[in-house]
Amino acid sequence: MKRTLKRIGQILLSILITLILIVAGFVIYLTAAEFKPEPVETLEIGGEAQKTLQAGDSLSVLSYNIGYGSLDKTQDFFMDGGKNVRPETDENVRSNIAGIGRIIKEADCDVQFLQEVDKSSKRSYFVDQTASLSSLIGGTSAFAVNYSCPYVPFPLPTIGKVQSGLLTLHSFGAKSAQRIALTGTYTWPVRVAQLKRCLLVERVPLEGSDKELVLINLHLEAYDDGDAKQIQTEELLKLLTEEYEKGNYCIAGGDFNQTFSEIDASKYPLVDPSYWKAGTLSSNILPDGWRFAVDDSAPTCRLLNQPYSGDRAKTQFYVIDGFIVSPNVEVKAVNVIETDFQYTDHNPVKLEAVLEK
Repeated sequence: MKRTLKRIGQILLSILITLILIVAGFVIYLTAAEFKPEPVETLEIGGEAQKTLQAGDSLSVLSYNIGYGSLDKTQDFFMDGGKNVRPETDENVRSNIAGIGRIIKEADCDVQFLQEVDKSSKRSYFVDQTASLSSLIGGTSAFAVNYSCPYVPFPLPTIGKVQSGLLTLHSFGAKSAQRIALTGTYTWPVRVAQLKRCLLVERVPLEGSDKELVLINLHLEAYDDGDAKQIQTEELLKLLTEEYEKGNYCIAGGDFNQTFSEIDASKYPLVDPSYWKAGTLSSNILPDGWRFAVDDSAPTCRLLNQPYSGDRAKTQFYVIDGFIVSPNVEVKAVNVIETDFQYTDHNPVKLEAVLEK
């Protein structure tokens, strides 16, 4: 009997050691494969320009978080209190990307700032959304990776491989595109399977001038305690003010994962105190003459704790998408395009502006 118990103990110990070695080996693998971008990286610009730009011209810009083609109205998400990791089939993703493409084309903007665009990810059935949307919209394209991991080991079923990022499409000929790294606050080992946030910065030369239009596509931290968003916002503002001091025109847009002091917060109250609460960006942080260009006539985002039934009283909404513009950019209009969250958990926001002479 003692010999049998000893044998069982040895077997269990062997199993435990094996499991520890497997987990340790996997962590070592992910650590070795961790995405470690440089502070500044030059990006390839694809496609061909269709228009030129000069001071005095008007232009339109669309910001749209497309939820990697997988967060349509039928979906929830485990990080928001739901349970899903991805849709049931790749047809969901392809249908959503087609619908998102139609919305973008109907908006008919000169510039598109797109966030959460997957290039090669298990969560979106490896559909290359960068290629399909670039081909559909035309003009030029630049893609900046902000999430790259060979295998994200959570939840169950796991997220698996992810390659995703920011995609900027526009009609103008940019002379350069860069990935500018933002500071993150995650530490090892969680860091190895987390996003590495960044700015996608493009410079469009203005005809008859040595000035540029600086376009910045952004997606700031989401599930941190607020410290990372604050640091990243400060880094964004530093870059913007430096460019404006050179005499350039600046438009930054995207998903701030924060709401804005300009909106009427009472329109979209917290339905449940346990839900994710967006911090508020005050216009006081902006230098004189700068402004947030935002609209609260419709929400720009919904919480993914459950599928969207259309029952607005039971849905948590936010206004967290919009723009920052420099003093030499005149805002003519900014509007949320109401899509009723058909294809993604965000509504696009359209800015119409003029580059002042």
